[in-house]
Amino acid sequence: MLKSTLYQGVVSHRRLKPVEHLLKYKMFYFLIDLDELDELEQRIAILSIDKPNIISFLNRDYGEDSPPDIKKYVLNKLKTEGVKAEVSRICMLCLPRIFGYAFNPITTYYCYNQADHLVAMVYEVSNTFGERHSYVFETEQVAEEKYLTHSCDKEFYVSPFMPMECRYKFTILHPSEEITLSIRQFHADGAILNASFVGSRQPLTSRNLAVALLKFPFNTVKVIIGIYWEALKLWIKGLKIVARPEVKLKYPQEK
Repeated sequence: MLKSTLYQGVVSHRRLKPVEHLLKYKMFYFLIDLDELDELEQRIAILSIDKPNIISFLNRDYGEDSPPDIKKYVLNKLKTEGVKAEVSRICMLCLPRIFGYAFNPITTYYCYNQADHLVAMVYEVSNTFGERHSYVFETEQVAEEKYLTHSCDKEFYVSPFMPMECRYKFTILHPSEEITLSIRQFHADGAILNASFVGSRQPLTSRNLAVALLKFPFNTVKVIIGIYWEALKLWIKGLKIVARPEVKLKYPQEK
């Protein structure tokens, strides 16, 4: 039985300061077991790996510097960041390419050991300037805890309306029948943004994927359109633009 699955749900962003602003979009995400990529391609006619199709998964769409094998890349990233746990299986919450286009503001990697315990998390953040950065955490599920949380300082420029001097708090619900990914952003005077994806599980089958595609044919395109549309509304509300630090591009921009 496939471990890879679909989650249909709602992406929401609630800005708290200096102005209030709320957006909600219905979407579907893939949770892909990276060991099942070849099997998914064989089972689902409209999905291809590293080649064009209605839905396609390209390794180079993730990680830094267009890695040819995303699992090997994540394993190396964990090692580089000092994660000691042995990782056997990696599941990736992401948006694949649909009709040739994809943009993932955040790609989340759930890393498991041989006993299938969650031992590490990688939150890979992308911005619209062709840059990408990962926040890596070694973790251990405590039996009585339903959610896992990780905190760190903000190190990467994302929104032109958000200051760099912030702190993140990531909260996840271990993927099951429901999934939750929450990111809260804090400034010196308190919380300024709550962002989340909350979804319900569906088996990743040809039928379910076709139905999801019919319901959300512009699932990936509306991400980038929504980013610019919401940015325009924030600008109209009077928010000032925060200058972007000059850094090297980490992945090729769409042409």
